[in-house]
Amino acid sequence: MGFERDPAHWLLKLSPDEWIRAGLGELKRAEDAYAQKNARAGLAGARRAAGMALNGALIVLPNESWGRSYVDHLQALARAADAPERVRDAAKLLVETPLPGGGPTSLVALRTSSRDEKLLEAARDLVAHAYAIVQRHAGGVS
Repeated sequence: MGFERDPAHWLLKLSPDEWIRAGLGELKRAEDAYAQKNARAGLAGARRAAGMALNGALIVLPNESWGRSYVDHLQALARAADAPERVRDAAKLLVETPLPGGGPTSLVALRTSSRDEKLLEAARDLVAHAYAIVQRHAGGVS
């Protein structure tokens, strides 16, 4: 089965390879945000990067439990018994880390460069996981 683009469909507007590339582009923006000490944009970008890449995996390996949004994908992977432990842990870290400056009732999260790097590494792990799925199931899909 080959990939058929559908510009009106939220998932099929990009090919699996294009979703992976979009995720890599977003990952670069997240790295830049963390380098500029903008943790809020960095975390949001790390989540988007993982989610975009996972959209590519979702095309070649449909899974309704992943939902539609990037956060849905991450939450589903965080509890997926069939996902590798490192992938589950990466998804869980991205989901459970609060956005800095969340609001008057949110806890203040202490930030360190090593914590920022762990979040980026989690996003990289998820992009790599999505890439591996796309490549494994690519037979005429991209």
